Amino acid sequence: MQKAYNSKYLEYVSKISPKTNEKRSLLRAFFVGGTICLIGQFIRFFLEFTFGLYGDVLSGTTSVILIFIGSLLTGLGVYDRIGKFAGGGSIVPITGFANSVVSPAMEFKTEGFIYGLAAKMFVIAGPILVFGILGSVSVGIIYYIVGLF
Repeated sequence: MQKAYNSKYLEYVSKISPKTNEKRSLLRAFFVGGTICLIGQFIRFFLEFTFGLYGDVLSGTTSVILIFIGSLLTGLGVYDRIGKFAGGGSIVPITGFANSVVSPAMEFKTEGFIYGLAAKMFVIAGPILVFGILGSVSVGIIYYIVGLF
């Protein structure tokens, strides 16, 4: 009996679900993701040749600018439209992470400014930060142990 309901439901879902063009989606993701990376590289070259930055200062400044741009575009609602057009191509690490932090934080009004903003901002970013920190500590311990031998 349960299988009959499941198969009917799956038929219904496949009937009403929009059909996707995979090749078009992949091309859009590739070109939009590549364009975001190209913008990041342009910012890097601009900072290097205009202000003479290099090394960690150059990398950090480029990252901060990309995070700011991703956050600003999310706040203006532009990043959502880019995401609908490009799909996975808009989840380039820096700007996609900025989008994932800012977009839930914009919905803070229901819980209030302090609790809402603080809690909503780390809904998606929290697990990523925890996993990143635990992963880096684990790799550091492994390198330390391997270095003893």
